[in-house]
Amino acid sequence: MGVVGSHHYPSMESVIYGKPAAEALREEAERLGAKRVYLIASRTLNTTTDEIEKIRKALGDRHVATFDGVPQHTTRDIVTQIARQASEAKADLVVAIGGGSVVDAAKIVLMCMEHEIFEPAGLDGFETTPDRRFGPFRNPKVRMIAIPSTLSGGEYNSGALVTDTSRKLKQIFNHPMMMPRSIILDPAITKYTPEKLWLGSGTRAMDHGIEAICSSRPNVLVDAVCQQGLRYLHHGLLRTKANPDDEAARLSCQLGSWLSAFGLQSRVPMGASHAIGHVLGGTCDVPHYFCTAVMMPSVLRYNRPATETAQQAIAAALGAPGRDASEAFAAFIAELGLPRRLADVGVAEDRFELIGKNAMLSIFTRANPQPIREPGDVVKILKLAA
Repeated sequence: MGVVGSHHYPSMESVIYGKPAAEALREEAERLGAKRVYLIASRTLNTTTDEIEKIRKALGDRHVATFDGVPQHTTRDIVTQIARQASEAKADLVVAIGGGSVVDAAKIVLMCMEHEIFEPAGLDGFETTPDRRFGPFRNPKVRMIAIPSTLSGGEYNSGALVTDTSRKLKQIFNHPMMMPRSIILDPAITKYTPEKLWLGSGTRAMDHGIEAICSSRPNVLVDAVCQQGLRYLHHGLLRTKANPDDEAARLSCQLGSWLSAFGLQSRVPMGASHAIGHVLGGTCDVPHYFCTAVMMPSVLRYNRPATETAQQAIAAALGAPGRDASEAFAAFIAELGLPRRLADVGVAEDRFELIGKNAMLSIFTRANPQPIREPGDVVKILKLAA
């Protein structure tokens, strides 16, 4: 047959959709026997809507506390603070309700609780490196459930992005049991998400699918599922931009985010878009939901020599069969009205050298399908996006 590969199944039990989040979470807490549920919630959802209160009421006496202060880029300072509070509350289940930063916070909080890491420096030595995929964590006794309000899709993998503010460096922390036990998809919760965040996080989800399809270690199941995920997201994002109240389109986007994450779930390596995007956020303070919009067309151009067949499939999934995938994605970003160049998000060429240097620290840079051997190769991609 000429095809060699493997598929890794994640440490996740279920994805639940078609039910209100409060009802689904109550049922999951009952199923898991959780008695002390700690919520990490989006501040917007907690203070300007009744969605978090619905969840608290559904949980009843099981709810022990709510934290709603996670910043846009999850920081060591915040997660160690949350871990201390959750430990003092004797939490036996952590629930993340919000976007990617909230979900990432919940993941690493599990490990901080397990290892009693209550100060930022305590996370030193646990980060992922190009030579070490998983940090030396123990299996956590407390697990989590995710209820996402955006489309970034981080809930479908076991890694968390956490910024060390002392070094302005975003790092990956990873352990198989950081994966949520359950993920609950409720499009009603997403209607409060600002349009740019919703659309931009949808392109982040597409990033997972595109880099999986183009991966240096492809997977036949992942290819098929991610292509369908891209189709769901392409159509769903355009529909929600035209009509934000289209709940069916919002669910289509959520399903597309799930399908596009199959590569990350099964440990198919990502590439340069992930590596550079993490640096743009951690080092240059670019909102994470704009990173794919500004970088993916240039990454596709750089990777074209090694991924021509894969890019044909991507263009078809974007509704542009026969077109250059880079051009098709750029045109889609223009339709969504998102930033298209690094200059649009405040990143000038005088930052390129530092971005290139920091990107070389990422495990994803080494896995890029078109080799990246030195910071200068990263700078080549950045110049295409300038």
